[in-house]
Amino acid sequence: MAFAMKMRFVDVVCDDSLKNYYAGGKKMGYQFEIRLGYYRGHFLSVIDEFAVTVDGQEIPNEAIKFCINGKEFSPNEFDKCYTEFWQIIEPATIRVFCPGGLADGEHTIDVKLMFRSPYMAIGPDHAYMPVDSSGSKTLTITE
Repeated sequence: MAFAMKMRFVDVVCDDSLKNYYAGGKKMGYQFEIRLGYYRGHFLSVIDEFAVTVDGQEIPNEAIKFCINGKEFSPNEFDKCYTEFWQIIEPATIRVFCPGGLADGEHTIDVKLMFRSPYMAIGPDHAYMPVDSSGSKTLTITE
């Protein structure tokens, strides 16, 4: 991708949102919230690239659930989520399956989120403006 529009209206990774999550009394992983760093919401199907890196380690998509509107999706399903709309006022919860969760302390969260703006055509062959809504933040987790 040669260029991409980048606008920052909010921090993509939400402050104070990192925490471990439990299922059946066991620590099954961790989660944090993200928001679109853009001025309007979009359908999940326009997301072309999505990656999460925590403390320098890229998390496989199979270990990630993207939670929004009371539903959970794998990033591998985004191309089929053409009716699932992500409002700009609602953060999405990113849940990472990682038995044992994260240790207390600071952790650096990097999110790569590239999507195409379906109302901004930029040439032939149905090309649309790429938008970079990536973000990074160091968050602290405490039990």
